[in-house]
Amino acid sequence: MARVKGSNIHKNRRKKVLKLAKGYFGSKHKLYKSAKEQVMHSLKYAYRDRKQNKREMRKLWITRINAACRMNDISYSKFISGLNKAEVAINRKMLSEIAIDDAAAFTNLVNIAKAALEGKTVKQEVKAPKAAVKKETVKEEKTVVKEDLSKLTVAELKALAKEKNVAGYTTMKKAELLSALK
Repeated sequence: MARVKGSNIHKNRRKKVLKLAKGYFGSKHKLYKSAKEQVMHSLKYAYRDRKQNKREMRKLWITRINAACRMNDISYSKFISGLNKAEVAINRKMLSEIAIDDAAAFTNLVNIAKAALEGKTVKQEVKAPKAAVKKETVKEEKTVVKEDLSKLTVAELKALAKEKNVAGYTTMKKAELLSALK
């Protein structure tokens, strides 16, 4: 019986491995045998490091929270314990972002945690995020300033037209929207 080499399948498999090995140093991107070995190792490293990356990020968040806690005269473990007793559910990623961006808000969280550790209940105020507050103020400014309508985008003009109940605003062009709003 004649020997079958399986040329297309064989060639495609080798091509796939060499494509994955693109950019490797030396013969590891040219020779199939060494490329296959390096690709197998690379895939193992990638799998392992996807898990390790999550661990490292959590360590970084905890380190940042701990530094911010120390500035507020409390340890990290007591802070987390206090938040759990106060039933404040914020993950460590968000806590670290708050610690970096908004020190006053983080201080409020520390005060809540300290009060919970002492057995007191703190009246919690729920504040809107900064982004929501900015959007509201921008909308108010746009409605007040009628002279600068030409500087607005078509989408913003359509939103204004919708608020003022202008008929057929969805098909209007910018010039038509400006004349209808004036």
